[in-house]
Amino acid sequence: MRKIKIYTSSTCSHCHAAKDYLDEKGYTYEEKNISYDSEAKKELISQGFMGVPIIMVDDEVVEGFNKSKLDEML
Repeated sequence: MRKIKIYTSSTCSHCHAAKDYLDEKGYTYEEKNISYDSEAKKELISQGFMGVPIIMVDDEVVEGFNKSKLDEML
């Protein structure tokens, strides 16, 4: 089982689409919402990312909601 972590914000439509997609596919994931988790926001910035969604699958990163790349990785 691959470990999936997704950084989101409350107002991000792409984040909602990505979560819906993962739910639809039956994947479990850890969500870190930077809208109210300041530690998650610091983590994201420290890794050099400024936007969401950032989806991490094990050690691989998908910037934005890229369905075909996610399918390939999962």
